[in-house]
Amino acid sequence: MIQSSKPLAPNWEVAQLDETLATVLRRVYGWMALGLLVTAGVVAAVSVSPLMGLLAANPALMWGMFLVEIGLVLGISFGIKRLSPQTAVSLFFLYAAVNGVTLAFMFAVYTLGSVAVAFGSTAVLFGTMSIIGYTTKVDLSRFGRFFLFALVGIVIASVINMFWSNSVLSWIVTYVGMFIFLGLTVYHTQRIKRQVAAALAQHDELQLSRISILGALVLYLDFINLFLRLLRITGRRR
Repeated sequence: MIQSSKPLAPNWEVAQLDETLATVLRRVYGWMALGLLVTAGVVAAVSVSPLMGLLAANPALMWGMFLVEIGLVLGISFGIKRLSPQTAVSLFFLYAAVNGVTLAFMFAVYTLGSVAVAFGSTAVLFGTMSIIGYTTKVDLSRFGRFFLFALVGIVIASVINMFWSNSVLSWIVTYVGMFIFLGLTVYHTQRIKRQVAAALAQHDELQLSRISILGALVLYLDFINLFLRLLRITGRRR
């Protein structure tokens, strides 16, 4: 249960929190799984379409796709309180589809078997970290700023290395990024629990719907970023 300095709630309140938390988490992981299915479907479709050649011949188009992805993530994250749940879900699936296009281009250099192994490894690690985040009694909220600065550092180092092309820095960023996203999976899972408890205390059903969608997006991002780093480490090139 979520730790609090307040007296223990009556048993029925505890049961209500557990039931609501279970319902919201089913929605979170359900939306996330559907997002991954959309991404996988788009990857499969794009990998056998002329769009692959178009992306390879037009780097500017790839940059445009990345900018669209960033815009969608920011739009959902900062606009969640103004968006209807239906609109937020639509934007999430749009992001998952656009991400599938960019991932198809990245996966083209790896064998199908190594992609499958990396995906399976990611699923096991992600599931383990999420269980830890759900069950741990340690308050992880104090690590939020650390993870924020770590992510910013990874992004800056990645951008620098795009121009520097240093293999050592590239591997450092890959391994450090892997551990950061493992930690973020734990952190975000616990944060979702706390958000559910706060929304339930305020009897805010709309906020619970928003938590489901935003939680799915955040955990989807953790999964994809962890997957990409494991693929880089274990993947076999064609």
